[in-house]
Amino acid sequence: MERLILDTGVLVEAARGRLALDAISDESDPAVPAIVVAEYLVGVHRDSNPGRSAAKRDFLTKLLSAIPVEDYTVGVAESHAELIASTRSEGKPRGPHDLIVAATAHATGRTILTTDGRARFDALPRVSARVVEVPHR
Repeated sequence: MERLILDTGVLVEAARGRLALDAISDESDPAVPAIVVAEYLVGVHRDSNPGRSAAKRDFLTKLLSAIPVEDYTVGVAESHAELIASTRSEGKPRGPHDLIVAATAHATGRTILTTDGRARFDALPRVSARVVEVPHR
């Protein structure tokens, strides 16, 4: 069984109905990094449509009742520091949130499931990632 960390894009596409999380959770052991919850909630807070904002929050509440959140622990912090040092040494800095997602995956022995192939998570040392294609309507 593949253990997965879900990236923000996966949550967004699932909320939009373009990605079925049931299939993912049936064949894997998914979790969500705490930073992904924060990123998703930014979209909830920025949505000026109260109905849509409420629907997004309801989706997140249901998701988090079924999928655990991985906290930013000391182990994640250690992995995060290693990834920051590595990307800086290579002269290829990354966004801090992406590195926290990657560090969470590394520290918990999980593979990142992302919709963003440009993030190149698997180019990071000791991080595995899988890009899921999302059909566009």
